This record gives sequence, C-alpha cells and structure tokens, in this order.
Amino acid sequence: MLSLNKTLPGHQNPVYALAVHPEQPKFYTAGNDKGVVEWSAVDFSFTKVLTPVSSSVYALHFFAGKLFAAQKSGLIEAIDPETGGRSRMDAHGGAVFGLQGIAGKQELLSSGENGQLTVWDARSLEKVYQFSAGSDTARCMALSPNGAEIAVGCKDHIIRVYDTSDYSLLAELSGHKGAITSLAFSPDGSYLLSGSRDAQVKKWAAGSFVESASLAAHLFAVYGIVFHPDRACFATCSQDKSIKIWNSEDFRLLRILSLEKSKSGHSHSVNKIAWLPDGAHLVSTGDDRLVQVWSWD
Repeated sequence: MLSLNKTLPGHQNPVYALAVHPEQPKFYTAGNDKGVVEWSAVDFSFTKVLTPVSSSVYALHFFAGKLFAAQKSGLIEAIDPETGGRSRMDAHGGAVFGLQGIAGKQELLSSGENGQLTVWDARSLEKVYQFSAGSDTARCMALSPNGAEIAVGCKDHIIRVYDTSDYSLLAELSGHKGAITSLAFSPDGSYLLSGSRDAQVKKWAAGSFVESASLAAHLFAVYGIVFHPDRACFATCSQDKSIKIWNSEDFRLLRILSLEKSKSGHSHSVNKIAWLPDGAHLVSTGDDRLVQVWSWD
C-alpha cells in the first residue's frame, strides 16, 4: 500500500493546482504564491519556477503541448513548458476553476465562478463558444474516456452532463447537498464519481446517470478523485487533511493517508492529487504549502 516517499517544500502559500506532464518525467504545481513550479518525477526534486503569474492559480492542465494555468483574475495562461513562453486568454468575468482538454476536437474547456463554460481552440487559443452551466460557480469538470461527454460540477449542488459534439445538455444530476468539488469518470467509462462539500462521494451509472451508490467518504469537502492508471482503485482527498484509497470494484476503503492514521501526511486541507503515469506514485498538494509524493510499499 502507499506510504510517504518525500515531502517537497518551497511554496510560500497554499498549493491549489497540480498537473503531470503526460510524456516527460515532470509535474507542475501552483497556488497562492503566484508562480508555477516544475518538479522532477525522477528524483522528486525542485527543477525551476517555470513562470510567474499575475494572480493565484486554481487549476493546471497539460494539453496539446501546453501547460494551461487558470487564475483568480479570470485569465488563463498558455505556457510552453520548454521555453516558458506564454500567451494570455481572457473570457471569464471572474476566477477560473476548471480546465479540460478534448483531444478529438483539439478544444480546451474552461469553467469559472460566473457559471460560464468557454470553449477554446487549443491551437490558435481563440474562443470558439461560450455557454452557461448555471447562475453560479462551475468549479470542476471530467471528460468521459471516449471523449463524448463532459461532466461539470456546480456550486448549486448540480452536476450537468453535456454532449461534446455540440455541447447540448444531456442530464442534470442532483443528490448532493453541497457544491460539487470533484468529478472523475471510471477508466472504462461505466460510471461517474462526484465529490462535494457535503463530504459524500456518489456513483452515477453512465448513460442513465442514475445514482447507484453513495459513500460517506470524508469529514469535509472532497477536493479530488483520481483513478489509478492500472490498479482497481481510486484515491480521494479532502479538506479534512486526509487522502483515502478505495477499491474501485466494491468501494471498500483500503488505506487512510493522514497524520492521524498513518503518521504521515498533510497538516491542512489536501487540495489536489494525481497519479504519475507509471502508477507507482501519487502526488498531493495542500494548504500547508507542501507537495508530497507517495509510493507503493
């Protein structure tokens, strides 16, 4: 099972965003200290500050050869990870919280606190389309494995599922009693998981999007859900300072990673988690300004 491999200091403020390079052994973090940091995924060491940014970063997403950074100011920076060169995209009236690329269309979606979703051409970085997912914050997104559907989690407690071919609304999923804070489709596309400020994780059957299970997963908001690339498990992280590992077949709790339970972990809210492509390591970030790397025993 997982245990703490290394703790990486360096950030001066809470760390909200995390992205993994899909082809090179690197990962990136950013948060409230207005800089995007590059780390080595070989020896888990600081590489460089990739670029400064003008305001807090709430999301990072690697897509189409660029690292996109969504900011509190409403800007999105498209960063070349090799040169540090960057372009600015501005189409939201407030903070941008979600980013998701659709490879089949070479489109990037962004979501923000004004409830708007913006569709961008990932090559030209020009705005293609914009539509409303609600009257309040659209915080998180998840793309189905076949790229046909995008799920959007909103502050009004609703998950809205759209057809990516024309962005028509397919379903509205209600059941949570708090803002939706995390989403993830299972690797086989058979179900969607959602996490909320109500501390619950819910399972929704793909296609019908009927709720089929509910977990009292954490004590506070669930900020991240990530499926392992190879093993039948997924990880969740929470404002309650813990990371939990679950069996993805029967939803059995396998491990709690926290200072209280495992003597290692974050001392404040855990904001983002991501598996490295090799599946051997999980990276986490938190309000304690730390980046932690977890490895299989």
